[in-house]
Order: sequence, then C-alpha cells, then structure tokens
Amino acid sequence: MTKQIESSPLFHEYYSEWVSVYKKGAVRDVTYTKYQQTIAWLKKLAPDLQLVDLDRISYQKLLNDYAGSHERQTTMDFHHQIKGAVLDAVDDGLIKRDPTRKAIIKGVSPRPKKTKFLNHFELHKLLEVLSLGDKPNWDWLILLVAKTGLRFSEAIAVTREDFDFSKQTLSISKTLDYKNRTGFLPTKNKSSVRKVQLDWMLLMQFSELTRGMSEKELVFGSLGKIFNSTANQKLSRLCKKAEIPTITMHGLRHTHASILLFSGVSIASVARRLGHASMTTTQKTYLHVIQELENKDIDLIMRSMSSLS
Repeated sequence: MTKQIESSPLFHEYYSEWVSVYKKGAVRDVTYTKYQQTIAWLKKLAPDLQLVDLDRISYQKLLNDYAGSHERQTTMDFHHQIKGAVLDAVDDGLIKRDPTRKAIIKGVSPRPKKTKFLNHFELHKLLEVLSLGDKPNWDWLILLVAKTGLRFSEAIAVTREDFDFSKQTLSISKTLDYKNRTGFLPTKNKSSVRKVQLDWMLLMQFSELTRGMSEKELVFGSLGKIFNSTANQKLSRLCKKAEIPTITMHGLRHTHASILLFSGVSIASVARRLGHASMTTTQKTYLHVIQELENKDIDLIMRSMSSLS
C-alpha cells in the first residue's frame, strides 16, 4: 500500500485506498457506503491536499469547511471516519505528527426535530384508519411494525414459517436486502436474532392472513418492489388522514418502544424486544422517555414518603 501511496500523494487518494484495503468486506454495506461518501467529500473539499502536507491547520480547515453545511454530530462522524486512516499514515511514517490531535468539532445549528414517535392515543387513531383486507398490503406491514417494533428490513423479510402460532411468537433471524435485491441478509447484530411475543389479536389476524401461503413464502412478497421510501409515503398519507403528526416507519419502531416504556415495561425487556445490542443503546435512544418517567417516579417517591408523617 505504501508503494501505491508514493505515486498517489493526494490525501483523498490515500484515504480511498485505505478504505478499499481495510474497510471493504469488513463492515456492513451501509457503513461502507458512508465511507464512500466521505471520500467524495474529501475530493470536493480538499482536491489538491497532499498527504505529506496534512497538518493540524489544514485538517482543522477541512473539518471547518465540512461543518459549514453539516450539524455538529455529523461533523463528528466525518472526523471519526477520517481519523483511523490518518493515524495509520502517522504509524507508517507518511505523516510526522497526528494532525487530528485536539481537533475542534463545529457544525451548523440543528434543524427543528421532526416528531419521532406517536403517543398511545395517536397510535390508536392511526390503527383505526388502516385498510386491512384479506391480502397483505402496506397497511398490514404498518400494523406489524407498530405492534412489534421490528426494523423495516426485518418486517419485509418475514415468511410464513417465522410465525409460531402455538407459542404466540415471531422469529426474527434475517433481513431483506430491498436496496440491492440480493435476497436475505443477516440481522443488524447478534442480539437482533430473537423471538418477538405477539398479542393474541395480531396473532389471529396474521394466522388468517397467511393461511394458504407456503412456509418459505414472504408474507409481503406480493407488494412487489418494496422500498422504505414507499412505505414512508404511505404512512405519511395515513397520518394525515388520521390527523396526527407525520412519522416514518422507523418512527413506528420508536412509538412501539416509547409506549412500552411509559406502560412500565423494563428497559431490559424493551431492549430484547427491539433487538438492541445492549441496554445502553436503548437508554441513549429513549433518554427523553426515561427522564420523563424518572420525574414521575420522583413525584411518586415524595408522595409515598410524605404519607409516612
């Protein structure tokens, strides 16, 4: 790799080669795509920057230019993706000192956050406007995600044999590559392989819906080319019809988790149901809900203690 770099001293070329050697085949496709996007930004922001000229000032200017059109967290992610390659260049003697040391991360002000989840009443209104016919459609997919908290790629990968109607469970062990059409893919992590308990109503509905399907048949295979954007558009129209805030399919997953937490379900149980790698992920994602629940707990504690006087 060093010989290749000697003839290609531009920083973005070094980084592109580093990504190809160390990341291709070692990270998930979605992560590799992010590295490719970082390469494109390096070409745009520093097309003539040579690797040997990369110092703290030139690196900080690069981050500042990127931060001019991105939020701070996105800039931080950009920095982390580049830093690994830069540190390797330092170790290989291609750069004298670490230019990323004490880098200042900036960014534009965050845009107003869109509604990420519905409350219990709003979800109920959404479910009321679903058109659940005798064949699988987008409304059925929305119902499944709302009541199980599945990821979109997990939900569209569900087959008839994944349902265990006697034990009231749905087995999640795969996802569907709806972008590249390569078939089934592994789940996001090992913890994502799980059995999700189903309520009796949903169980009966899908028992009837999948009657006559072969065991290996995709439940939503009849929808044709399935894209997350198409599902989001359908969900958006339903939200407007129900006169509730517009959310995405992933927002339905957030809704499911939030409702469980507000209902008193433990963080550990919610983490297992969602297929999170750890409870830390659940705590970070639903920090706002947890803080609100803690405030309610404080009120309850104070009332309990005051009743002892």
